[in-house]
Parts: sequence; structure tokens; C-alpha cells
Amino acid sequence: MTRALRTPDARFENLPGYQFAPHYIETRGLRMHYVDEGPRDGEPVLMLHGEPSWSYLYRKMIPTIVDAGLRAIAPDLIGFGRSDKPASQDEYSYQAHVDWVADFVEQLDLRDATLVGQDWGGLIGLRVAAEHPERFARIVAANTFLPTGDNPPGEAFLRWQEFSQKAPELHIGNIVKGGCRTDVPPAVVAAYDAPFPDETYKAGARKFPLLVPTRPDDPASDANRRAWDVLRKWDKPFLCAFSDEDPVTRGGDRGFQQAVPGTKAQPHTTIHGGGHFLQEDKGEELARVIVDFIRGRKGAA
Repeated sequence: MTRALRTPDARFENLPGYQFAPHYIETRGLRMHYVDEGPRDGEPVLMLHGEPSWSYLYRKMIPTIVDAGLRAIAPDLIGFGRSDKPASQDEYSYQAHVDWVADFVEQLDLRDATLVGQDWGGLIGLRVAAEHPERFARIVAANTFLPTGDNPPGEAFLRWQEFSQKAPELHIGNIVKGGCRTDVPPAVVAAYDAPFPDETYKAGARKFPLLVPTRPDDPASDANRRAWDVLRKWDKPFLCAFSDEDPVTRGGDRGFQQAVPGTKAQPHTTIHGGGHFLQEDKGEELARVIVDFIRGRKGAA
């Protein structure tokens, strides 16, 4: 393991809408941060962010989930947020991210959890759920997918992948803003930038786009195919809550609904007016959809 960077705590002070106490675990020699709000004996809702955001993305959703008596858990993936950030891109792989999150779930001893995965939160979370199904009661897929590389990626993703490697500087906050359909105030843009004082902290953000399987022999392809084998037999509730204005994952919800038995008769919903980062655009609405889903109400459709 090469050296890991740790963002100074001062950069996380007074961020708008994010007054949650920090919690940490140690996983494979790295410190991983997470938000943990609500009753400890409440049903856990594990919310996984993607690229290049962090748990700040879920700040609008956490209060609604807690008000419903549920336990809201939102970790920062390694390389993001308040979690440690290995300085070398070589330390990041799809498998490493799965292992880190699986270790997190094990350490917190989460049971009967609801997985909420968006973007890479789904790519990682669906793997973890498929490999540890006994810990999950249901799944919410939001603007995500589980690629094996057997189908070519869309043009929107390829453009993003190319940009992520060629841009001399990754402006994290502006990338999030560009993936939204509502106005993102400057203070919120700055909050998304907060974990990354300079480019040396962005190795994980740089590497993520290269880790998406885009060919059949990708290092993660076989493991993702095995995950699909589990999901094709997954009969626990599985909800799709995609937005209507995300060019990257558009149509992915249909793939899940065609393949996963647990999607049958569920109140799948389309979040209108949401971009790729629908938690930022329509977080309160998505949170209500999740609460209704957990409670078994059909009003979310």
C-alpha cells in the first residue's frame, strides 16, 4: 500500500446542509468515514454514492429516512469524502472497492438492510449484495447499472471516460453540477470540492471511469457475471428509481426489470426533473420513494 492522503477536518466545517457527526472504521489499513443517523436498532438503509461525489450527496435524504424511524448510513468510498485517499491510482480497482464496502458491511454487522446504489454505488453495492445476500432485505437501484463488458458502453459514458483522463484538472464540484438539472449554488459546489484540496487527492476520482467494464475480458467482468447469476434469482424486493434526464444510465431500469425476479409488482418510479445526480436534484422525493418502498406502500409509483 502506497501512502494515503487524509483531507484536513477543517475543510468539512460549516458545509451547507451537512451537520452530521463523523464515524469511522478501519478497513485494510485505511480509515473509512460514514454518516450514521437515526436509531441504531432501526432498519438500516445503506446509501452508496458514486463518482466523483461523496456522502454529502445524501444530505437531503437522510432526514426523511431518519424521520421514518430508519437508520440512515452513508459511507464515503475509499478515495472520496472524509475517507482516506491512496495517492496512487494503482491502489484502486473494482475488486478493491467491493472488498472495502463488504468489509464495512461486515464490521457494522448490517442485517436486513436496504441497499440504495447510484452510479458507482450501484456497481459496487450490487456486487456486495449478490455476494452477501443474507445481509440485504431489498435493493433500490437509482441511475446505475452492473456492466459485464459484453455490451458496448454508450457514447455518453465514453465521452465522460475520455474527459476524465484528459482534463488537466478535475473540477469535482463542477462535474457534479454538470450532472444536475436544478441550480446548484456555489456553496454546494464548493462542498463537493471540499474533500479534494488539490489534484493529488483525486487518484480515486481519476481511476473510477477506467474501472467500468467496457470489454468482455475486463478484470471485473467474470465477477459481475457471477453477480448477475445471483440477481437473476433474486426474489427479494428490488425497486428501480431512475431519473428522467440522465443520458449515462437511461434505460438501465428496464434491464433490471427484465432480469431480476424481485422487480415484479414493485412500484418502480421515474423521478422527473432529475439529472444523473438525482439525490442532489430531487433528494427529498427519492427519500420518500425509498421510505414508501420499505414500508410496502404503493404510493411511490
